[in-house]
Amino acid sequence: MPHLKITTNVSKSSVPSNFLKETSALISKMLGKPESYCVVTVVPDQMMLWGGEEGPCAIAHLMSIGKLGVKENKNYSKILGEHIEKHLGVAPNHMYIEYQDIKTADLGYDNTTFHDILG
Repeated sequence: MPHLKITTNVSKSSVPSNFLKETSALISKMLGKPESYCVVTVVPDQMMLWGGEEGPCAIAHLMSIGKLGVKENKNYSKILGEHIEKHLGVAPNHMYIEYQDIKTADLGYDNTTFHDILG
């Protein structure tokens, strides 16, 4: 159920071929969720500008059922910021990360919702 979406002006050709797989494993470990439920989306080649200057930048959105909060999100910002900078070249101060703790009833999967799956 975790979904990390990264929208960036980094070109598709600059995204390492293993980035999706490595990032999926990272969010699974980071959130303590089964990787079989993890989704990673990268939307490259976007027309974006940060602070009036050109250069690599990104907007990320991490959605999860639980495992998000003030303390956790601070830690996740460090982990994701370092990971994205290492692999995509986007400095942490040129990226926002939005966190969304979604209710089980508000996320559908396999013809039902996670409310039915998780109780």
